[in-house]
Amino acid sequence: MERWTFTTESSEETMAFAKKLGELLIAGDVVTLEGDLGAGKTSFAKGLAKGLGIKRNVNSPTFTIIKEYQGRLPLYHMDVYRMENGQEELGLEEYFYGDGVSVIEWASVIKDQLPEARLDIELHHLGENKREVLVSPKGTRYQQLCEELEK
Repeated sequence: MERWTFTTESSEETMAFAKKLGELLIAGDVVTLEGDLGAGKTSFAKGLAKGLGIKRNVNSPTFTIIKEYQGRLPLYHMDVYRMENGQEELGLEEYFYGDGVSVIEWASVIKDQLPEARLDIELHHLGENKREVLVSPKGTRYQQLCEELEK
């Protein structure tokens, strides 16, 4: 499995990187986000939203689990951290295989429900504002996305 590593120096740079990714996303794409508290998962989701042309403020759906935003494509922003054992039946497949883009914070909680093809992203602190962004494509579509991001 190939893995790309990117480094960002600020939350603005992290959001800009995510925006670039968002501009490349198509309907049915699934992006997972992992990282410690405060690592930048929600900032990353905000950048993706900008790349999808979403004007509304994006914030963490911690207590609602799923928030939907309209842009060039719908964005289904999920925070599954509070899902007990990841076993709740929320009809996630409808989102994953629907007409929008799914971004899932704390995706490891529902790993058995995730589609096989997806883009896994891990965010790690390297300093106060510096982040390491590890991008692991699962499938040809996501491999091509990573190659585009590298340009």
